[in-house]
Amino acid sequence: MAEPHAANDPLREPAWLRWTLIGAAAAIMVLIVVLPLLMLLGTAFGSGLKVWLNAVTDPYTVSALKLTLLTAAIVVPVNAVCGVFTAWAVTRFEFRGKSTLLALIDLPFAVSPVVAGLCLVLLFSPSHGFFADFLNAHDIKIMFATPAIVLATMFVTFPFVVRELIPLMEQQGSDEELAARSLGANAWTMFFRVTLPNIKWGLLYGVLLCSARAMGEFGAVTVVSGNIMGLTNTLSLHVEVLHMQAGGEPAAAFAVASLLAGLALVTLVIKIWLEARHGDALARSHRRH
Repeated sequence: MAEPHAANDPLREPAWLRWTLIGAAAAIMVLIVVLPLLMLLGTAFGSGLKVWLNAVTDPYTVSALKLTLLTAAIVVPVNAVCGVFTAWAVTRFEFRGKSTLLALIDLPFAVSPVVAGLCLVLLFSPSHGFFADFLNAHDIKIMFATPAIVLATMFVTFPFVVRELIPLMEQQGSDEELAARSLGANAWTMFFRVTLPNIKWGLLYGVLLCSARAMGEFGAVTVVSGNIMGLTNTLSLHVEVLHMQAGGEPAAAFAVASLLAGLALVTLVIKIWLEARHGDALARSHRRH
């Protein structure tokens, strides 16, 4: 006897409907993802490999790339550690203000990055910021320097790790950790021997998303950086500067943009590999997200 839900199986829908939906999805992806990427690469390399090499090896471009990688190298580990312990606290303990903490975790998703940058200006501006007197008295420079870029990027990327881990840790439960504690393991041993191995693939996925956003962040960074060529321009800001200066020769801007596209493609390859190797665990995590 056929199962009651067999008649509602989407695989039994008319073939023309399936292929129409698939074709529409493919056309949209080509239009908004593939075509712009091909045009970017075509413009970047359209003037020849020499022009591309000159653009990406320009001292200002190299400086922007170094700052972008430095920012990601600081932000990603900090967000990974904070994300792990925040997820652990949220999923393993009940405490007053837990719902408020969960709302604050999502705040960077809800607030415009430009607003986040303006908030940092109000806090750390050397002329009228809340901490201006303290910063000036101790000769500490945060705004329009690397620390401001790091803080802005850290704010907008914080939720990626913790929001990958919370549903995963809720789904796994705490039985194994309780068993470890009952056998005499202390908190750190339990964390490194039980908790961390169980969440490592979700953690890597969150780190991957955090890295991609950190390297491509524009809105918050453009407010706090000061756009100083060779000092506080990240790759995304440097692309804007080159585009503004390009006039009728946009090849340099697109060449630098191709570096960001390359970093994005590397991220995509790693993401596909993670999903292919550990897709079941990641899929369960995303269904609970």
